[in-house]
Amino acid sequence: MTPSRRNFIKTLSTASALAATGGVNTVLGNTAPAYIRNLVGNSPNDRIRMATIGMGIQGNSDTQAALRNPDVELVAVSDLYDGRLVHAKTAFGADKALFATRDFREVLARPDVDAVLIVVPDHWHDHITIEALKAGKHVYCEKPMVQHLNEGKPVIDAWKKSGKTMQVGSQGISSAAYQEAKRLVQAGEIGPINYVEATYDRFGAIGAWNYSIPPDASLTTVDWDRFLGDAPKRPFDAKRFFRWRNYRDYGTGVAGDLFVHLLTGVHFVTNSLGPTRIFSSGNLAYWNDGRDVPDVMTTVMEYPKTDAHAAFQMVLRVNFANAGKINNVTRIVGSEGQIEFSQNSLILTKKKLSIAPGYGGYDSYFTFTPEVQQEFVKQYDAQYPPDTRTAEPAKEIRFDAPKGDDAHAQHFGNFFKNVREGSQNTVEDPIFAFRAAAPALACNESYFEQKVVNWNPVTMTKNVPTPVVTAKKPVVRKKK
Repeated sequence: MTPSRRNFIKTLSTASALAATGGVNTVLGNTAPAYIRNLVGNSPNDRIRMATIGMGIQGNSDTQAALRNPDVELVAVSDLYDGRLVHAKTAFGADKALFATRDFREVLARPDVDAVLIVVPDHWHDHITIEALKAGKHVYCEKPMVQHLNEGKPVIDAWKKSGKTMQVGSQGISSAAYQEAKRLVQAGEIGPINYVEATYDRFGAIGAWNYSIPPDASLTTVDWDRFLGDAPKRPFDAKRFFRWRNYRDYGTGVAGDLFVHLLTGVHFVTNSLGPTRIFSSGNLAYWNDGRDVPDVMTTVMEYPKTDAHAAFQMVLRVNFANAGKINNVTRIVGSEGQIEFSQNSLILTKKKLSIAPGYGGYDSYFTFTPEVQQEFVKQYDAQYPPDTRTAEPAKEIRFDAPKGDDAHAQHFGNFFKNVREGSQNTVEDPIFAFRAAAPALACNESYFEQKVVNWNPVTMTKNVPTPVVTAKKPVVRKKK
């Protein structure tokens, strides 16, 4: 018997023993070869056992989307409001004893939890993510990955060190329309990109984050001190707890909540690493309800030329008081057409200029003398033959996502696939996610400090512009 065959049979015997005594993860963890992990499974029946930390609006939505994938089981939840724990037990644990706790650390300590969904206020993202990775859990973290620019690198380092799978939750890029937009741009269908604009407007109180507050909210039903975490200490305020997006202490404003989706989509479609200059302006136009973040924001970003794309400018806008027509799409414009897309559909418009520039109409040609006009036409005809004077007919191609396209579940599907494969190559890993989150966070810095933020998308660090030093002219004193 050859050594390789002997080792293979020995390994199979070991795998059988592991399966009988508690599973490969218990004994070998992630050091087991992929084919052995596939043989005995990550957990009974190869099910991924997950827990959700944060059972608010998005926490429930994420949990439902995750469970639309096969062989995934919810075993634990955590939240700081008792009512949500009760609701979770009813919604997700009716047929079993679902573990529920206020303390997320109790979830991370459970050996039956393979992966955690972190769906908490932004100021807790980095803390819980790093602790979860250290505890050996795979992590799905909602966007933005971090609340502040200086938190990105520590999360990336913790992820790399852990060897665990991590996905960040801007699920739109897992939709069929975004996939098609990426294919078309990479195929050169619109030529070199020169301009991008994207909007995420809303008109309504709930859209502006004024979520319902339960009548029983109190220091008894809410763990207020744990919610505050490293944010400034203050007396209990139910509005701040249930509408935390409205406050800089806990959230990241319209930029971190909505611009980050737009940035994620554009970076995914264009293969961009990010902008180098960011400038934001805006105001608090309508929702004067005590919030300290703007409800209208416009940002201009400059993207440098790279091997992946030409230099382009991007303009982003959010308006929470848009009483006009709302059409939230991303439009990527090139020299040969444009792609306008949302999560469910896409329109490609192709339009190329003729080689010949033409003359006449609103043009200087009519100001020439007849003799000069005649000479101009002669030279024009020599330079531009007839076949250069007609552009290709403009055409429009529409793409609609297939019926049943479920970007949210598919985003989780990519996460779970990589968990099972022991891979860190998710579609929105922490490096990609931070390159989308950082410019969004820089929008806030630009807005509140009224300055241009210079960013290095390669090193993922802020750039400090070199000051321009002007040599002083020598002072010549006149003799009296």
